[in-house]
Amino acid sequence: MAAGGRYFCTAGRGLEPFLARELRARLRATEVDYISGKVFFTTDAEPSELKKIKSGERLFLLIKKHDPLPVSGNKGKILHEIRSLVIEEPKDWLDVIATWKNLRGCEWKKDGVSQENPSPCKRKSEEEMNVVTKRQKTERVREIVSEECQAGAGENGVVPDRKSDEEGQTETKASLEDSSKSSGEKPVENEKHSFSFRVSCRCSGAIAKILTSQEIGRAIGIALMKQFRWRADLRNPDLEIFVHLNDMHSVVGIPLFRLPLANREYIKTAGLRSTIAWAMASLAEISAGDFVLDPMCGLGTILLEAATEWPVTCYWGTDISDSQLEGADVNIKTAGLMDKIELLKASVKALPLPSESFDAVISDIPFGKKFKITKDVRFLPDILQEMERVLRVGGTIVLLLSQDLHKRMDSITKSGENEPPNAIPDGAGETTAVETSSSDGNSSSVVKGVEEPILSSRQPCFGSLVPDGVYEVSLGKTVAFIYKYRKISALCLLPWQPPPSSVSHMDVCALHPR
Repeated sequence: MAAGGRYFCTAGRGLEPFLARELRARLRATEVDYISGKVFFTTDAEPSELKKIKSGERLFLLIKKHDPLPVSGNKGKILHEIRSLVIEEPKDWLDVIATWKNLRGCEWKKDGVSQENPSPCKRKSEEEMNVVTKRQKTERVREIVSEECQAGAGENGVVPDRKSDEEGQTETKASLEDSSKSSGEKPVENEKHSFSFRVSCRCSGAIAKILTSQEIGRAIGIALMKQFRWRADLRNPDLEIFVHLNDMHSVVGIPLFRLPLANREYIKTAGLRSTIAWAMASLAEISAGDFVLDPMCGLGTILLEAATEWPVTCYWGTDISDSQLEGADVNIKTAGLMDKIELLKASVKALPLPSESFDAVISDIPFGKKFKITKDVRFLPDILQEMERVLRVGGTIVLLLSQDLHKRMDSITKSGENEPPNAIPDGAGETTAVETSSSDGNSSSVVKGVEEPILSSRQPCFGSLVPDGVYEVSLGKTVAFIYKYRKISALCLLPWQPPPSSVSHMDVCALHPR
């Protein structure tokens, strides 16, 4: 293996370039490349640093990465190819297992697992812990995590439904145990490399038409038992092996943490997906001392992600809904960010805030069936005008839009009426085009848009805002678009007269003086 550990991290569709950029900046990662739904990288970062990844879903140590397995009508031949993933280079497996043990540390070591280099860390005596209670609690956590992982994976690939998957896992476990017994090879539990494991397999594409996930998992499981004398345990294994096979790649890895990275301890009630919220905040170019506004803050997820990552900043959130503001307030208190985020009840169409008083405006426009809003799309220009009004020259606006609003936004911001229907919004240019997924899920235009956003000299019809990037992302079963705008000039407006209940400019500055 190269210096440092080799990993891959799953990501929501469209977030791969965001994750790649974050890994380089946060972990000083090298050899970064990605395919649809996964980013591969090398780093010598500690587990505490790895846990700070914000735009990824689940983190794995990489064991194998191959081209798609050859698919033929011969089941036996395909299963032979699958087993070769295990038995061809066993040293690679043991090297990754050793890295996994080092990363997990004393907390995860169990009796009977590699006593060759015993850990110097002290273990609690049997009298200091209730073994039965601990085991029951661990099993419950694993059940919850398994369900969460299956739900999260549905965003990134084709996954069997939960019922069939659970049935298949049971079948796999039984089959593995039966195979172990029938082979007459009783696992040696005290052997230095012997410990329990289970295989989690997901397959899609051509191979899924011939073999089920359970058949693939069983073949790999039997190969591991014969090769390393490990024992199968579905309920409470020491180790989980993750296998993903499709028409683009074959990937095998070990989950590094029990909970997905996307699970935020500081969010009491989840709203927008935290990884999407973080990606939006990362586009806003937030700096120390800035004023950041979410004028339709809902439960405050965007503000929480931004304030956690860029704390030396002043954040404001407004919303017209009392229940949403109450939920946001609970989240803010849970995160301990009461001194960073200020909430205010107000309509996004008439913000009681001074003109040109914020450095960034970030918002998820809550239109669609979920919010029972169908006709208010006509208010989009009014909303944009108000956001534009409170934004300082040089500031950025980052918006999350549905497909319908995406089409509406293009018609609002186009500079000419003679452009073709599918034209890129003016200002997006060749480097910030809407992502069009290629066969491997990559998009050089989006990557360049994320890494090196370019300000266009062409101005749209809409005021002083210039488009500075459009990014297509997945929200599970739906598609959304992140729009970024930059304000390049002051508006020609009449002097702003604040309503009686508004916040004065002095009030805003007093909260976080420059």
